[in-house]
Amino acid sequence: MISHLGPGISRRRVLTTAAAGGAVASLGLPPPRALAGAPAILKALPPDLFVDFGTNAEMRWDAVDPRRYLTPASRLFVRNHTATPVLDRDRYELRIFGDGLAGGRSAAEPLRFSLRDLKRLPTTRLTAVHECTGNGRSFFATQQGRAASGTAWRLGSVGTVEWEGVRLRTLLRRIGLRRDAVSVQATGLDAPYVAGGVDHGRVRRPFPVTKALDDALLAWGANGAPLLPDHGFPLRLVLPGWVGIASIKWLGSLEVSRSELTSPWNTTWYRLTGGDHPPGSPPLTVNPVRSAWELPWEAPLRAGRPVTLTGRSWSGAAPIRAVEVSLDGGASWRAAELGEREGLGWTTWSVRWHRPRPGRHELLARATDRHGRTQPDVAAYNDNGYFFDAVVRHPVVVA
Repeated sequence: MISHLGPGISRRRVLTTAAAGGAVASLGLPPPRALAGAPAILKALPPDLFVDFGTNAEMRWDAVDPRRYLTPASRLFVRNHTATPVLDRDRYELRIFGDGLAGGRSAAEPLRFSLRDLKRLPTTRLTAVHECTGNGRSFFATQQGRAASGTAWRLGSVGTVEWEGVRLRTLLRRIGLRRDAVSVQATGLDAPYVAGGVDHGRVRRPFPVTKALDDALLAWGANGAPLLPDHGFPLRLVLPGWVGIASIKWLGSLEVSRSELTSPWNTTWYRLTGGDHPPGSPPLTVNPVRSAWELPWEAPLRAGRPVTLTGRSWSGAAPIRAVEVSLDGGASWRAAELGEREGLGWTTWSVRWHRPRPGRHELLARATDRHGRTQPDVAAYNDNGYFFDAVVRHPVVVA
């Protein structure tokens, strides 16, 4: 018998809880691609909380509440290739097919699962960092003097979320999986992506069966509430620790294959090209180590008065083991005091600056995870500005 644990309200601390509400449009083609701001993203983007890039929106780190661990859905960054679709949860279905399933299933005759079907399976909650692959891209230009193409994120295309859903392995084992299945391709229900006059089809990306059977999650909730439309309502894939593009939103289908699957999102994009990277570099998977201060850029501070500064560090591979900070542009370093950490979520930290001297200063934070991965001084350049993991030089002004 299939057990049903049912959705519940998270006990984790969040700033606000925003419910997705009922979907109002029938399942079908999403709204046409919007060119800027509100038409592409449905939730509010107040300028004190977000930097609005049109189809994308970046969380402002100076708006993060250091007392709250999880990122509320209302504050989470948005990365869209086209525009947020509005889908009807009652008409929604997930299609699963491919020769990697026991008995095989064609795309024309897939297995179909409603949201209600999926919620009858054992429910899981997991906390993980969710992050865009291009997070920090702007620093290739401003800090290393070599610009890369793409949205000029600073460090705000990231958040930590408590996801709720069913393990993908639970569903695949009930369906039946061939021993020689190797690849799963997830495809979203947003509009086909058109660039340079080329229709690349719906956003889709493959991942190994080993990841599917490890910690992959089919998520319908975030922080104790249904997903917001901008974050994948009614169902999305979550691949903890991996690049954000791998966690396909508005999940429409999963193809399970006995051969390696490909898409433009792992052959043309989301791999390291240019710079010193050789041709044929593999698609990007696990996110690097990064750190951010919870401060405005060029934050004003008062001279001679002690101040406690806070920040967060994270890694796609393992929890953070240590954070070092410098309050003098890298001339000296000391250990930060580590705070809360949960699963593959970020680690909070703080440092006491006892007597800031007047003038301009650069604050640096450098984290190391439990696998021994440490942020470098210089990030390896690539054409698309992925994986900027160098220590960021954060300016403040003491007066």
